[in-house]
Amino acid sequence: MAAANQRVRIAIDAMGGDYAPGEIVKGAVGAAEEDDVEVILAGPTDTVESELAKYNISRLPIHCANAAEFIQEEEHPALAVRRKPNSSIAIATKLVKTREADALVAASSTGAVVTSAIQYLGMVDGIDRPVLGGVLSNVAPNTIIMDLGVNVNCKPEHLLNFAIIGSVYARMFLNIANPTVGLLNIGKEEGKGNQLTRETYPLLQKSGLNFIGNVEGNGILTGQANVIVCDAFVGNAIFKFSESGAEVIGNYFKNKVKSYPILSRFLKGKVKGLMASLSLPDSVGGGLIWGVDGIVLKIRGHSRAPDVAIKIAQAKMAVERDVVNCLKSELTKIRKHINL
Repeated sequence: MAAANQRVRIAIDAMGGDYAPGEIVKGAVGAAEEDDVEVILAGPTDTVESELAKYNISRLPIHCANAAEFIQEEEHPALAVRRKPNSSIAIATKLVKTREADALVAASSTGAVVTSAIQYLGMVDGIDRPVLGGVLSNVAPNTIIMDLGVNVNCKPEHLLNFAIIGSVYARMFLNIANPTVGLLNIGKEEGKGNQLTRETYPLLQKSGLNFIGNVEGNGILTGQANVIVCDAFVGNAIFKFSESGAEVIGNYFKNKVKSYPILSRFLKGKVKGLMASLSLPDSVGGGLIWGVDGIVLKIRGHSRAPDVAIKIAQAKMAVERDVVNCLKSELTKIRKHINL
């Protein structure tokens, strides 16, 4: 957590993402101008400074941290992080480890960000796997799904941790005092599902969380629970489906109304906006790698400068709300409650 009256310091992998370093640097400059954050860009100094030269940064708190190399798209992310200790993602993560930065923001691959976070920051005591989660759509703005992309093969205690993390997320970022928790399943009855869900159910029952039982797929966008837990195999499939849904439906309606000229003229330019409003690509708290012992925020690889600036602002918010220590406190309380 940043000291009082001190700018929040954000380390950024300047070389991660489809449009790095140009869009990453541009977004970082925008955040430094608008959000009163100190930015440290990790990457080859010559490359980063060449991008920074495009802007007037003489009065902005922006610095470079030299990284001799970076991870290429075709490399295996986990292996590359270990083999390249001086890569831009590794250097940026180490800045958080040494407390020279308060948070990390990166558009690198999920594997590289997670591996680097685990290797250099370690895990919060009591959590052995990091987790990604967030809100899928404006249709259900108070529903979070955990996990959306990291843990495919889970045990019941992992889903319990996802529920704890999701509850902290909902309280801190969605201002829900006592969030409800649901277990994603193929039926609402207690005995439904596979071995994982059947064994997770009693753990959630005695957790002290506001557990409401199983939630089916049709309960996600109707907001039946504030926190819905599942493994990442299911969660990521739902996320990708939801992500593509607005665009696909928008194109469908656009093609349909072409045969009705008057209606087509009336709706011109409106369908895309209406469909886009259903998604929530920049949900507050979305992209945080929960469970690692530091604030790490993953940006989508195709992010442009405005997205980068938004995520830097959200990382600042996470620092100011001290999310890691809040999670540690919540874990201690719940584990005492269920004697784990």
